[in-house]
Amino acid sequence: MRKKISLLLCAVAVMLCFTACKSSEEAAEYNTAAIDQTTEFMINYCANADAAMLEQWRSMREFTMELQLTQAGIPVTPESFLGALDAWEAAIDECGAYVSHGDFTSEETNEGLKVSAAAQFADRDATISFVFDENSYMESMTVDAEYSLGEILEKAGLNTVLGMGTVFAVLIFISFLISLFKFIPALTGANKKKEEKTSTAAAAPAPVIVPAAAETAEEDDTELIAVIAAAIAAAREEAGMEEAAAGGFYVRSIRRRPSNKWNS
Repeated sequence: MRKKISLLLCAVAVMLCFTACKSSEEAAEYNTAAIDQTTEFMINYCANADAAMLEQWRSMREFTMELQLTQAGIPVTPESFLGALDAWEAAIDECGAYVSHGDFTSEETNEGLKVSAAAQFADRDATISFVFDENSYMESMTVDAEYSLGEILEKAGLNTVLGMGTVFAVLIFISFLISLFKFIPALTGANKKKEEKTSTAAAAPAPVIVPAAAETAEEDDTELIAVIAAAIAAAREEAGMEEAAAGGFYVRSIRRRPSNKWNS
């Protein structure tokens, strides 16, 4: 029973796949007549448009541009139309004036229907390509210039030289910067020495100024000592102590008492 159910489910899945593929193929049907008309119109219009006309389109509002394109029956959005004009102008600068183009070939891609044709310009040949969505609206137009093998190799060599030159220039600049690093310790040491000198000068103590009163007090003490010594010597001489006159005593120090009792 389970086996029959599995087979039935597989059959339903296969039928759904075929149905989806069929519906996608039906949805991918393009309006070839509208596509041919759009491609021819875009090439002829771009080839005959002058600078003033291009500037007028670029300065036009999006709503006004979309209205004019719709009235003209051109299935293209304003953004795609302006992109086509820019691509054609760049192709003229690169390939020269437009001459003619060949038959178109169509190819369905993931982006949509791609329609392309070989074109001749004054300086070199190119390929004009259009991409249309499932509604046959033009999404983009590009002009790819064709270069010979020699030109391709020349461009490749030029790009290589420019790339290597840029790399070497950057390496030389980095080497120059690295060579300057040897001056950093010297600058740092000079700054440190300046900071040390500044800190030493700031830490040096200020000279102590001895007040003149201290010197005066010291002189007064010396005179006082001499007066006291002379008085003691006189007193001892009167008392009959001759050895005192000969210098038998010494005054070691003088201390002031906390209170002066003589004045009380």
